[in-house]
Amino acid sequence: MIQVGDSLPAVTLMEYSEVEGNGCSIGPNPVDVRQATAGKTIALFALPGAFTPTCSAKHVPGYVAQHDALKAAGVDEIWCVSVNDAFVMGAWARDQKTDGKVRMLGDGSADFAKATGLTLDLTGRGMGLRSNRYSMLVKDGKVAALNIEAPGKFEVSDADTLLAQAKA
Repeated sequence: MIQVGDSLPAVTLMEYSEVEGNGCSIGPNPVDVRQATAGKTIALFALPGAFTPTCSAKHVPGYVAQHDALKAAGVDEIWCVSVNDAFVMGAWARDQKTDGKVRMLGDGSADFAKATGLTLDLTGRGMGLRSNRYSMLVKDGKVAALNIEAPGKFEVSDADTLLAQAKA
């Protein structure tokens, strides 16, 4: 499992863009994790699935609400990663009004989740292999803080916890 001080894995996530501009085509666009985090501070949080109750009611809204405070604390970008395809993440972004605040990144084949060792097997609940719920502060591609939730919990991966770590 990934630890504080480790580099993020060299995998590609996918991002859906609603509008064409700044070199982005409409539709799923690849995001090379190592390249996209180089020289930046990223507040990254991951969760089991788009449109799921805790994720939609608490996790994403907390990061949207704390966008300005996280930026003021030195965070360049906020990323939400879930084992969903880019189209689902795009629809969820519209629903959660994340535009310009949180990048909604799809880990459709769970490559990122598997490479970090932060998987959650929800096969018994009909959801297959998913990401565990966690947050991490990433500085120049390396994990500076890592907050992994216990199964079924939402206590340490919230925006307020990561904001305090970004300020430290």
